[in-house]
Amino acid sequence: MKLGSLKEGGRDGTLVVVSKDLTRAVKATGIAPTMQRALEDWSNAAPRLNAVYEALEAGRPETINGEPVFAVDFTQLAAPLPRAYEFVDGSAYLPHVARVRKARGAEVPESFYTDPLMYQAVSAGFYGPRDPVLVADEAYGIDLEAEVVVVTDDVPQGATPAQAAGHIQLVGLVNDVSLRNLIPNELAKGFGFLQSKPRSALSPVFVTPDELGEAWQGNKVHLPLVTHINGKWFGAPEAGVDMQFDFAQLVAHAAKTRPLSAGTIVGSGTVANEDTSLGASCFAEQRTVEALRDGKPSTPFMSFGDTVRIEMKARDGSDIFGAIEQRITKA
Repeated sequence: MKLGSLKEGGRDGTLVVVSKDLTRAVKATGIAPTMQRALEDWSNAAPRLNAVYEALEAGRPETINGEPVFAVDFTQLAAPLPRAYEFVDGSAYLPHVARVRKARGAEVPESFYTDPLMYQAVSAGFYGPRDPVLVADEAYGIDLEAEVVVVTDDVPQGATPAQAAGHIQLVGLVNDVSLRNLIPNELAKGFGFLQSKPRSALSPVFVTPDELGEAWQGNKVHLPLVTHINGKWFGAPEAGVDMQFDFAQLVAHAAKTRPLSAGTIVGSGTVANEDTSLGASCFAEQRTVEALRDGKPSTPFMSFGDTVRIEMKARDGSDIFGAIEQRITKA
C-alpha cells in the first residue's frame, strides 16, 4: 500500500491512503490520525489500512468508510512523516564514500568494510515533496543527496540484521540537503555534522515493501534512482548495486546500543555506482569525478532558483513514490 500525509491536522499532518497511480486518496483518520500513530500500532493498523488501499483500487469509489475519495494535489502533501523521533542516515555506497572522502583528502576507514558509517540527522521537521529548500547563503555550498529510506516500527536494542528486517515497514525517498562548504570545518572538530546538515525532504508517499514486488530483494531496492537538475538529467544509479550494507544491517547497526522508536527513519546514504556513466546523486560526487578526470571540478554547487527532481519508477515505468520537486530559495 501507499501512505501519505496532508498538510492539515497539526504538526504531524493527517494520514491518507493513496492509490497505486498516485492520483486519488482518502483520509484514514478512523484507523490512525497520523502516520506516526499508525506505526506505533502497526500490527493492528496495517491490515486495516491495507483494506482501505484495496477498496481504493477496486473500481473508483466515491467514499470509503464514510470518507470522501479526493484527487491528490502534491502541493498539499506534507512529508509522509512531517517529523520523526529519529532520522539516522547511513552512507552505505562504497563508491560515494570513496569519492567524497578523496575530494577532501581523507581515506576510507578500514572499519567501513565491516561497520557502517552513520550519523544522527535532523528529524524535528521534514520538507514536503514540493516545499522549497530554504538556505541563507549560496556560499554554504548547497547540495542535494538522493537517497532511499526505510521506516521501522519499534526495534528492540541489540536486534540482529535478520530480526531488524522484520521491523522495516515502509520505504521511501529523501533529498538529504547538504551544505558542503560547511562540512570540512565541522568534521575537523571531530564531533560530526550539525550546521552542514539542515532539514531534508521526503517523497510524497511511503510504500510497504511488498508494493515494490521483485524490486525489493535482500533488503535493498533494485531500481534506478533518477535525479534531474533544472530539468536536465543528472543521474540514475542503481540503488541495489554497490550497496555495501543492506537496510537490515543499517537498522541493526542503529539499534546496537539502544532501541529504535516506531517511526524511525533510516537512510541509505547517497546512491552511487562504480559505473560513472550512470551519473551522480549529489554534486560533491560529480565534482570529484570531474576533478579526477580533468584535474579540477567544473560543476558548481546549487544556486538560488535552481530546481531538483528526485524520483524512482518501476521497471514498467509506473511511478512508485511520486517525485520530490524542490526549488532552492533564499531563507
